[in-house]
Amino acid sequence: MTQVKDRRGRSRPADEVPRPTREQRAARGRAVRAEVPRSSHAEFTPGALRPDPVSALESQAAARVPELLPIRYGRMAVSAFTYFRGAALPMASDLAGTPRTGFTVQACADAHLANFGLFASPERNLVFDINDFDETMPGPWEWDVKRLATSLEVAGRDNHFSAKERRATVLAAVSAYRRAMREFADGTALEVWYAHADTSVIERFARNLGAARRRTLSRTLAKAKTKDNLGALGRFVGVDGRRPRIIGDPPLIVPLRELDGIDPGDAERQLRGVLDSYRATLEPERRALLDQYRLVDFARKVVGVGSVGTRSYMAFLVGDDERDPLFLQAKEAGPSVLEDFAGRSEYDNAGQRVVVGQRLMQTVSDIFLGWVRVQGFDGQTRDFYLRQLRDWKGSAEIGVMVPKGMRAYGELCGWTLARAHARTGDRIAIAAYLGSGQAFDEAIGDFAASYADQNERDHQSLLAAIAAGRISAEPGL
Repeated sequence: MTQVKDRRGRSRPADEVPRPTREQRAARGRAVRAEVPRSSHAEFTPGALRPDPVSALESQAAARVPELLPIRYGRMAVSAFTYFRGAALPMASDLAGTPRTGFTVQACADAHLANFGLFASPERNLVFDINDFDETMPGPWEWDVKRLATSLEVAGRDNHFSAKERRATVLAAVSAYRRAMREFADGTALEVWYAHADTSVIERFARNLGAARRRTLSRTLAKAKTKDNLGALGRFVGVDGRRPRIIGDPPLIVPLRELDGIDPGDAERQLRGVLDSYRATLEPERRALLDQYRLVDFARKVVGVGSVGTRSYMAFLVGDDERDPLFLQAKEAGPSVLEDFAGRSEYDNAGQRVVVGQRLMQTVSDIFLGWVRVQGFDGQTRDFYLRQLRDWKGSAEIGVMVPKGMRAYGELCGWTLARAHARTGDRIAIAAYLGSGQAFDEAIGDFAASYADQNERDHQSLLAAIAAGRISAEPGL
């Protein structure tokens, strides 16, 4: 039986320890305001000993595919926003020195606005949620809020919004987070667990957009439903002789049979072993479904910005015939960027860390989500998580957003992040800490502006490192 210690240090069975009441949890949240004033979250002053951000990025390179690193740096160099997308590690280091309330949630750890999007639920409904969990682990809720808010400020600058427009966008998103957390605090645990952003919730946040923007949203929702396995078949697969094969587009897509130094026969045997091992992490009914498909081809595929250089593969499988394709993505998982600042993950397998975190934060997750540990082609042991490559996936076009559109999108992201945190943290204490006023919102607005300034300096440091030849960058990929 699990033992816990009571306030006097005595060990007692966990089910005998009285749980704090809702009133006690709310009182605890309000009490923390005296220790960590809400206004203190505005603070960000980089110290003289702040680590070099370029060195932090280089530290991640040791475990990545060397030939792909120039693509990563090339993508990060494009703008301050693309730099921000890839710089989760430098920001995690900076956030470690900021005030925190001590309330822990399952944190995304990379909750910028491009890491939210549309996908299909198992019931074949379109939902909006966080869609990247590479860095997830338990951590301070404030860090996710600050990364989301700063991403809105940085993106607004890239889109040439005025300071007033950017401020309004950030405050709206943080206010949406605060209001949602208070709503979830009033609900039951089951109500929070079932809450999700379907099309009705999306349309609620878009209600103040003009007719043209609402039509654009409708097209985005419709387009997401075309990004499925059949759509991937037309995009990624061609016929080689009489056999369907993944079409190469090097260096972004390279079939394993074309990778240097890899014997195709050995690769196929190893990959079948990967799928067999991954299969064991699925629920029995999901295994039965996977067993109806057979592996046809495998390719390395470059994805994202900050993820570039980690090993990511796409697997092409077919069912009864080629009109029944299934594409799986196997993505390498390493230590979270939070682990040096919030403690080590409880999971030895980093792929399992990602999968468990995703299931905790999302209301619905991909039916093929699972993990595996394998020995790579280079002889090194690596962790991966697997999911469908495409299943009604859609994302916002951030670079063309106008202020009103980004504000609505930021509010939707804020609501979604609050729901994810409410599932795993003390939603009542956090809501009580936040309160009904705008003190926290204003503080985060100040932080986002300050950190966006720092992000621009860091982006310039990367550009200087590229210009000096310290880092090799490949533009346009």
